[in-house]
Amino acid sequence: MARTVVYEFGVSLDGYIAAPDGSIDWTTPDEEEMTFRTAHTAELDAHLCGRRLYQDMLPWEKGFTFGESGPDFARIWQNLPKVVFSRTLERVEGNATLASQPVADELDRLDGLVAVGGAGLAATLAAQDLIDEYRTFTYPIVLGGGTPYLPHLAGPLALELVESRAIGQIVYQRHRRIRS
Repeated sequence: MARTVVYEFGVSLDGYIAAPDGSIDWTTPDEEEMTFRTAHTAELDAHLCGRRLYQDMLPWEKGFTFGESGPDFARIWQNLPKVVFSRTLERVEGNATLASQPVADELDRLDGLVAVGGAGLAATLAAQDLIDEYRTFTYPIVLGGGTPYLPHLAGPLALELVESRAIGQIVYQRHRRIRS
């Protein structure tokens, strides 16, 4: 089976995934977005998580729900295999394993649609040109600083727009990496 790696995250209009204080409360989805995200998460075969994203999503592993589609999302998230990359965690909970090898080696063990979450982890994958699609949920907010969605890379990434749509007040865009 082929593998596709996607980096999907909520981003401010000025390109940040977290505010200067680290908060992401401005990305709380409405029901329309939650339904869309639930459908997207159901398509995944695995998820690579940085420590912070893993910890932010841990309540979903334990049955937290939000809105009408929350129970469906929680069930899907709980069943989704996750590989967590952390230098500080000694153990993980739920359907997650702690990475024991470099990210490229862990990725080689996976097939299908694999999402990556966490700016640092995504930066590592982007630097090694291992991300096939970049997916953004752009929120109508300007943060003026914080954690950037995209890392500083050695050169440009050629992308093509594959999908774009408004979901309530946000804009979802999916860009595919153009490989020569």
